[in-house]
Amino acid sequence: MFWTIEEAPGDTDFKLLLTFLHQAFAYMDDRIDPPSSLHRMTATTLGKKAERERLFLVRDGGQLAGCMFCRAETDHLYVGKVAVCPTLQGRGIGRALFANAFALASELGLNALELETRIELTENQRAFQRLGFEKIAESAHRGYARPTSIRMRAAVR
Repeated sequence: MFWTIEEAPGDTDFKLLLTFLHQAFAYMDDRIDPPSSLHRMTATTLGKKAERERLFLVRDGGQLAGCMFCRAETDHLYVGKVAVCPTLQGRGIGRALFANAFALASELGLNALELETRIELTENQRAFQRLGFEKIAESAHRGYARPTSIRMRAAVR
């Protein structure tokens, strides 16, 4: 293991992070409907998100390898825009990001993590289940009569 997790420093390059997220989420572009909210984001809006939430970055030899945004809610920590470099998947980076989020939730006195994933991304749902997440709700994006997202929750251990 050569990678490290750090809270994003003040000089984070949000253009680079946006490009990284687009590359990491590219596999879902022709699979999900509606398109990811990432397509409406800019480097500026990503930077503003990082001001309101905690952003964790994984670096592998100085290169961006993963990221996760965390936002404290009333009784849980919401995690979003979780991404691992496609060529580095399967090496424990995602698992380490979630371990970091569980530790943060515990530190903040929160009893669970929550996230949303798309209905179509069944492989993501299975990966989250392996991390202890269970489906707690389905929802539809505005203008859709069918469920488009699944909300999942995992208790802090």
